[in-house]
Amino acid sequence: MSKVKLGIIGMGRMGITHYSIINSHPKVEITSVSDTSSLVTGLLKKYISGIEVYKNYEELVKSKKVNAILVCTPPNLHFPIIKLAAEEGIHAFCEKPFTTVVHEGQQLTEMFQGKKLKNQVGYVNRYNDCFIKTREFLDNGLIGDIIRFKSEMFSCTITKSDEGSGWRASRENGGGAVFEMASHAIDLVNYLIGKPDKIAGTSLNSIFSSKVEDAVSSTFLYNDGKSGTIYINWCDISYRKPTNKIEIFGKKGKILADQHSIKIFLKEKNDHYNLREGWNTLYITDIFNNVPFYVRGNEFTRQLYDFADTITGKKDSSLCTFENGLEVLQVIEDIFKDHQQNSLSN
Repeated sequence: MSKVKLGIIGMGRMGITHYSIINSHPKVEITSVSDTSSLVTGLLKKYISGIEVYKNYEELVKSKKVNAILVCTPPNLHFPIIKLAAEEGIHAFCEKPFTTVVHEGQQLTEMFQGKKLKNQVGYVNRYNDCFIKTREFLDNGLIGDIIRFKSEMFSCTITKSDEGSGWRASRENGGGAVFEMASHAIDLVNYLIGKPDKIAGTSLNSIFSSKVEDAVSSTFLYNDGKSGTIYINWCDISYRKPTNKIEIFGKKGKILADQHSIKIFLKEKNDHYNLREGWNTLYITDIFNNVPFYVRGNEFTRQLYDFADTITGKKDSSLCTFENGLEVLQVIEDIFKDHQQNSLSN
C-alpha cells in the first residue's frame, strides 16, 4: 500500500516520543495530531508545519486524513477513542493499558478482529532485545521445564505523601501501581511463560498514596504445576528509572533477565549457544539488533515499526495485539478480585 497516513492523539511525553520515532519510518506520513491543551496545540501549530492540529480527537478520527492512529492519552480516554477508530475503519496503536475494564477490552478486540483492522498495545518489553532472547532460550528448552519464576518492576514515581495527582491518583482513570506498572510485569509473564490459570495471595499496599496502591504482590498458579510471583513498587528511590526484572527457574538451570542483560546458570554446558556450565552473562550490547532510529531504547522504535509493518502488509500481526492486552486486563481483574476476597476473609 501507499504511505500510512497517521494521526497521534495525546501529545504529552509519550506522544512526542512516538512522534519522533514513527516520523522516521519511510512508509509513514504523520498527517495530524490532537491534544486538549491549548498551550501544546499552539506550539505544534507554530513549530511543526505540514500537519493538521486538532483539540478534539473526534475531529481527527473523522477527518478522513488518517488510516491509522497512535493513542497516547491517559487510560480513561482510550476506550472511546479506539471504539470510534474501529467504527471509522482506522487501525490503532494504543499505550497500555488499552482500557481499564475487561468487557471494554473484549468489545474492542472483537471490533478490530471483525473489521480486520490492525491493532497493538504498547507493552514495550516484548520488543526488548534481552527479553526477546530470553523467550528464544525458553522456547528452545535451555533451562528445561519451568518450575518457578518471579517478575518484578520498580521505579521512583511516587516518593512523598499524596504526590500523585491527575489520572495517576485514580484507579478508575488507570492510575495506581497495578495499571501503571504491574501491567508491564504481567504482560512479560504472559509473553515468556503464559497467562496464569489462577491468582492467589494478592497484597496491595499504599505507601504514600491515599487513593491508590503503591505496591502489589501476587502469586500466579498454573494447572501444569508451575507457579510464580510478581512484585511491583513505584516508591523505590533506589531506582532512578523504571526497571523490569524476571527470574525463571527450570530443571536445567535458571535465567535472570532485565532490560540490559541476561544472566544464565546452567547445570550443563550448551554448545548451541556457546554457554558454559555454571554462570554466563550476556549484555544487551552482545545481542542487540540495530533499529533505524533510536529514542529511549531499541524497543520503542521496534514496537512502532512493528505496527507500521502490519498495516503495510509486511507482517500479518504485531507482537502485542489487543488480544494480548485483553489477557493482561483479565489477570489484573483477577488480582483485584483476589485482594478483595482476602480483605473480606480477614
